[in-house]
Formats: sequence, structure tokens, C-alpha cells
Amino acid sequence: MKTLALLVLLAVGQPFLGAADAGAAPAVGGAHAEAAHPPAGPERWEKEIKAFEAADAKSLPAPGGNVFVGSSSIVKWQTLLQDFAPAPVIKRGFGGSQISDSLFYAERIILPYKPKRVFVYAGDNDLAAKRTPAQVAGDFAGITAKVHAALPAAHIYFIAIKPSPARVKLMPEITQTNALVKAFTATHPEASLVDIYTPMLSAEGQPRPELFGDDKLHMNAMGYAIWVGIIKPLLAD
Repeated sequence: MKTLALLVLLAVGQPFLGAADAGAAPAVGGAHAEAAHPPAGPERWEKEIKAFEAADAKSLPAPGGNVFVGSSSIVKWQTLLQDFAPAPVIKRGFGGSQISDSLFYAERIILPYKPKRVFVYAGDNDLAAKRTPAQVAGDFAGITAKVHAALPAAHIYFIAIKPSPARVKLMPEITQTNALVKAFTATHPEASLVDIYTPMLSAEGQPRPELFGDDKLHMNAMGYAIWVGIIKPLLAD
């Protein structure tokens, strides 16, 4: 376990690469697939980030809410705000992104809302693009550091990388990433791992296909229902 924590610290020490409802996200990012190619750089998301900022200029969400950031699993969560009502939720996902992108834009998609909680879902795109588990865990540590420095009372959650039939070959890297993040949270009380990975496995330890759509990558309503059941108690004050 000490080795896992050390890997996270080493990753944090490296440069980060590729780094209506007020809470509802504007229509951005939905056309992007879960990318499996190395990114051109986080600046490719500037249009999406500016759309968030334009929405905020019209109606800035009240402080103390719950921000959800990350990739397509956040973008495609169509019932996100309703699932956790009346808890205030701010949806700031951009599909196809990597966790390094959420780190790069943290000052613009997390900090302005002064949230009580931050939920991060990203990492499987990173692994598909050949980034390492240590890099993914290191980027989460970077997000945690940025948020904690600006908002010391906020809690930062890493939603474990999900096991999907489309990326079953990445399961060793996925489990290692989740373990690295768990090791990091063991020594950082401001952060936690949300284990949605285990209940999405069959009795044989394989991804459950009934939880996914036709592409075998993005979840259907059954998959999201598992997430809601695990995350909802965390939003109780």
C-alpha cells in the first residue's frame, strides 16, 4: 500500500499532461465519443468550457452545491439533477475528456461554484489512450490539491472507473487505478473513492452487459441506477 501511495505522489510531482436549471449543463460535449486516441491538448475543450461560463453569466449556481465533472458518463447522465433532488447539483461534464482535462480546467469548472462536494468521473479514456494508472491517480490528486487549497471545507470524490464490456481488456489497469486512488484517499481525509466498480461486476467478476447500451461502453438506466444508489447517501447533510 505504501508503494501505491508513493506512485501517486510521484505522479503528482510530474507535469500534468493533456492536462433553465442553474446547475444543468448547456448542450456541449454530447457529440464526442469516448476517445481512444491521445489528446491534442486540453485547449480542444475551450468551446465547451466557454459554454459553461456563458451559462454561469446568466445564472450562477448558489455556493455549497455538488459539482459533477468528467467525461461522457457525466454528460450522458440525463437524469443527474433529478436523481439527487432536492440536493443542488451542477453538471459540468464534457464527453470524451480525460481526467487531465478536468484538472486543467478546475479553476473554471469547479472553483467558481464554491461547492461543498466535488464528484469526478474520468480515467477510462486516459487508460484507453495509453496513460498509466499512476498518471490518472496523480491527476486526481492534483484536482484534490487545487480544490482543497481554495476550498478547504470541500470534499472531493473519485467515482471509481467503471468496468465496461467494451474495455474489458483494460480491467487490470482500471483496478490498479482505483487501488491507487484508494491508497491516496487513505492519507487525505478531504478525498474519498466511491466504489461503483464492484456492484457493476457479475458473480464471475466480469462487466455486466445488461448495465450498458449497444456500444457496450456507455451505461443505460440500469447502470446509472447503481450509481444513484451509492452516491445519493453521500449528498445527505
